[in-house]
Amino acid sequence: MSSKDWIEKDYYAVLGVEKSASSDEIKKSYRKLARESHPDHNPGDPKAEERFKAVSEAYAVLGDEKKRREYDEMRSLFGSGAFRRHARAGGQPGGMPFDVSDLFGGAAGGTDTRFGGGGFTDLFSSIFSGGGAGPARARGPARGRDVEAEVALDFEDAVRGVTLPLTLRAPGVCDTCHGNGAKPGTQPVACPVCHGAGVTTRNQGSFSFSEPCRNCQGVGTIVEEKCPECHGTGGVTKTRTLNVRFPAGVADGQRIRLAGRGEPGERGGPAGDLFVHVKVRPDELFGRSGDDLTLTVPITFAEAVLGTDLRVPTLDGTVTLRVPAGTPSGRVLRARGKGVVRKDDRAGDLLVTLDVVVPAKVSDEARAALEAFAEQTPPAAREHLDARVRRFS
Repeated sequence: MSSKDWIEKDYYAVLGVEKSASSDEIKKSYRKLARESHPDHNPGDPKAEERFKAVSEAYAVLGDEKKRREYDEMRSLFGSGAFRRHARAGGQPGGMPFDVSDLFGGAAGGTDTRFGGGGFTDLFSSIFSGGGAGPARARGPARGRDVEAEVALDFEDAVRGVTLPLTLRAPGVCDTCHGNGAKPGTQPVACPVCHGAGVTTRNQGSFSFSEPCRNCQGVGTIVEEKCPECHGTGGVTKTRTLNVRFPAGVADGQRIRLAGRGEPGERGGPAGDLFVHVKVRPDELFGRSGDDLTLTVPITFAEAVLGTDLRVPTLDGTVTLRVPAGTPSGRVLRARGKGVVRKDDRAGDLLVTLDVVVPAKVSDEARAALEAFAEQTPPAAREHLDARVRRFS
């Protein structure tokens, strides 16, 4: 429930009890009303449902001794309507209009837990300058916003690392006024309303309220002669080029953070960060699995049976791998250290997957040789399949 509800809603009336009612009387009345208006006993009746919600809300406050005490204190101060809009402070002429929604930042419909969790006392220490530091302060330096960009890298550049220029079009500090918003030769002056404090204070009866100065928007200064380039804002949209270093081994989807290279801060605040999202274009030969490069190489049936020395490319040359005799299709050979270089200068491997190619057509001579080969070769072991086959014979 909102803080405004505590002031405007009479929970005692909702439960039908006097303000002096005991805890047992409040509980008894709640149970009776909740039972009568419960949705299960009034199916399809929206009014009963609203009554049930109101009763439950009232009991959530009055059924808790601490909440009830804070509620009573709040109602005793604000319940008379002295602080409502168009009311006069203390009932005397000359008071300033005040809306309870202004007191809570205009968030009449917002929720809280007893005024932000600090209770009635913390509420007053935070909103009344006479009872502690008020929330209205001059707007100091503000950090600039973060900026995001996307860069597409070639596969080899991502593996080796590369430095590329990155062109951005984003807000930046005005070069004419250097960010202060004033015409060259002039300077911002102290706000005549808040005298440079950035906040204004007004009295309301025995209390004092502070809020950001509306004349200078809480900055504390105003620009009398505005910069012709940025029109007093201190910033302009500009195109800038940065040289971005992409480290070796950067992966697709990785995000690189460049601290302080985002939008400039306001009123001397620090700049935001630049986040560069990396997209890596696929390579026509190589794939990648972590720090390992992958490559698929076709071999003939004869090479798989007899074995062979296989020369394969890497990103920086070639290597020769020994294919043992009797190698099955799908076997993976490893070329150590020919993958992606890690940050500790160690490198991943090149994983070569062998793909035995079966020709669709063969010559008569090749067929005769294969038939002779088949006669001299024992059949493949399929005993584990024979029993299942016989079941369907």
